[in-house]
Amino acid sequence: MNAVAALLARRSGALPGAEQLISEARAFRAQASRAPCRLQLCCALDEKLAYLYLWGESLQSFSPSPAAGAGWSMASRLEMLASRAGASAGQAALYHYVVATDVEPGWEGEFNDWYDKEHLAGLAAVPGSVRASRLRNLDAGPRYHACYDLVSARVLESPAWLAVRHTAWSDRVRPHFVNTQRAMFRVLLEETVVGA
Repeated sequence: MNAVAALLARRSGALPGAEQLISEARAFRAQASRAPCRLQLCCALDEKLAYLYLWGESLQSFSPSPAAGAGWSMASRLEMLASRAGASAGQAALYHYVVATDVEPGWEGEFNDWYDKEHLAGLAAVPGSVRASRLRNLDAGPRYHACYDLVSARVLESPAWLAVRHTAWSDRVRPHFVNTQRAMFRVLLEETVVGA
């Protein structure tokens, strides 16, 4: 089994302002880990959903617990399945796109092959893609969590992105997604903390 690569907390509904969200994110980081980590706070473009990630290598001992601040979900552990630097690695990732899904029974093997052999690498190679990661949620659903750090929200409209989304293999696998959630986020905060 792969190591826990990240913790994820969600907040939905009426969100407080950016300053309050950032304060809560930093409080969660202080509570969850004293080890070096990367804190990433994202707010959906419709401002009704926020994701708070704590990325790091020393999160194995973390037990799901409430994130700091009222309104946050229990933090879930995310296991890394694959991660690729994107065609625009090194550029600022101002946007974060998430596809979280479960898969119909009997399709999990095909789904994983498709992601591992075609889809993740294809989307990472699109200009404007900074990083592409695929994770498994160990504590909550949906079970699979793919996220893409992007230089612009418009990357999803590019011919290169659309070509990867519409391959024959994509068209065969995608109808077997269930409980699918897609959201585009603005990155409010991304900072690396070397430890406390």
